[in-house]
Amino acid sequence: MIVFFPTYARRLPGEKRWQATVAGMISRPLPPKSHRRSLAVGVIKRLLDLDETHLQSEVFQRRADAFLFQRVAGERVSITLGGRRIDAGQSDRVGHFQHLIELDDADVDALAEASGSAGKGGGCRWLSYAAAIPSDADGGVDLTASAAAATGSIQVIDEDGLSVISDIDDTVKVTNVANRRELLANTLLREFSAVPGMAEIYRHWQESGTAFHYVSASPWQLANCLGGFLRDAGLPAGSMHLKLFRLKDSTPLGRLPSRKRSKRRSVENIVADFPRRRFLLVGDSGERDPEVYAEVARRHPDRVAGVAIRQVEGKQSWDKVRARLERLARRVPGGRWHVFTDPAELAAIEPGG
Repeated sequence: MIVFFPTYARRLPGEKRWQATVAGMISRPLPPKSHRRSLAVGVIKRLLDLDETHLQSEVFQRRADAFLFQRVAGERVSITLGGRRIDAGQSDRVGHFQHLIELDDADVDALAEASGSAGKGGGCRWLSYAAAIPSDADGGVDLTASAAAATGSIQVIDEDGLSVISDIDDTVKVTNVANRRELLANTLLREFSAVPGMAEIYRHWQESGTAFHYVSASPWQLANCLGGFLRDAGLPAGSMHLKLFRLKDSTPLGRLPSRKRSKRRSVENIVADFPRRRFLLVGDSGERDPEVYAEVARRHPDRVAGVAIRQVEGKQSWDKVRARLERLARRVPGGRWHVFTDPAELAAIEPGG
């Protein structure tokens, strides 16, 4: 099974060439009666006090399958992009692969037109590709029909403009990260639910040519599920930057939120890749988004157009949350720190303003 992650392409400074990233993961499902699968399901069952009805539900089966697999290391991956076969690298010890490819302006123009991306990403263009089926002489991973049908997308982002870097959980998707039991239930038992009003705001920004990057504590195992959620909720497509998570690292799904350092690194990498763009950072108060974004804004005062924090119920009292946000606001240049509870409050933030 191959899953491709949504990525982006950037123009190389001063050149008529683009650098695009192809990334993803190779895995194979755990056998239905494997000891590892039974153990993991048993732990989840105890944590959430599930009965057989829950375990047999379509949602649980689909979400559990996203986590219960064996990673395939050391396999080469090829893709077809515009009729060309391209080596996309080799999977590492955790089954992930990432490879940089270069395209010239003519390639990007033709591929974007062929992908029909004009209506998909506002002012951004998109490139589509697919897994290449290896010939008998190639060897390598034995692709099943589903793996061979795997497709990926690359967001082509111009040098100038505005980008939104957005969290997912409790920013655009109802997750309730602060409540461990609700977090697990919303991840494994329930269909994903959008935060009311956020899609409308994001689409408004998208119509002005804004690019989107989703930087989240959610694990890479949920990449396909989250991509489907964004599409079904009417949220703009964008590159995805999630967390590496392995069941053996901790209690199953017990530590979905990422640490502050890894999220800040992802945000800083995006900012560095687009030195002429400005960024609007959107997150929530439930975890460490305010601290991460305040530090990024402090380090890049001319690059951060604004910080928008959705105030949500968490482990701290409302008074402590407000005091914390007010303290962090003092680190951000005046007028660029926005705290909201109703997404309609963000309508006053105009792209590029």
